[in-house]
Amino acid sequence: MIKRSNEPFLWFLFSAGGVVAAFLMPVLLFLHGLAFPLGWLKPSGYEKTLALVKHPMTRLLLFVVCSLPLFHWAHRFRFTLYDGLQIKHLNEVISFFCYGGAIAGTALAGYLLWNIA
Repeated sequence: MIKRSNEPFLWFLFSAGGVVAAFLMPVLLFLHGLAFPLGWLKPSGYEKTLALVKHPMTRLLLFVVCSLPLFHWAHRFRFTLYDGLQIKHLNEVISFFCYGGAIAGTALAGYLLWNIA
């Protein structure tokens, strides 16, 4: 019996998280870090923003924006420790804490998005 590896799935999460971090995060940072605070664009009011966030597609997008970069970080950090620092003997422990942290962050994001008032 051949043991199947979960490595392709983890590489998928890594690449998807990299795409989200590269394309969506800069736009969000520009809007909420520069454009709205400096008055270049007029932000919508609290009621409109809350109505937008309550929409299921917006919640799904926010969930993706929160969770996939966590898995990108976990994979990159794991291989930085594994290959960069040459601590191959702790591979299982490193994997557990890296991916466990990403799963915990994803669960927290899901919980918070599910329970928006």
